Amino acid sequence: MTKADIVAEIAEEGGLEKNEVQKTVETFMKTVKGSLTKGENVYLRGFGSFVVKERAEKTGRNISKNTTIIIPAHNIPSFKPAKTFVEDVKENVKVK
Repeated sequence: MTKADIVAEIAEEGGLEKNEVQKTVETFMKTVKGSLTKGENVYLRGFGSFVVKERAEKTGRNISKNTTIIIPAHNIPSFKPAKTFVEDVKENVKVK
């Protein structure tokens, strides 16, 4: 499912104009991204949490040059689904 599919489904279900739904979805994503950029986590009860995770410094390998490199500590965005979300997926998704 793409962003366009999501917009189309919300517009159809809610009886709204696609351009208004598009603006809302874009604003939602911009708000989540902005919060995470500031280091603030976003919690959506019943859906999940968008959180910033810290990665520690570690040693890696550059396999093309066969050398050791140091990967510096950094922060990455992450999504942790809510328990009910996980349970719904487990119960309803059929593996093909």
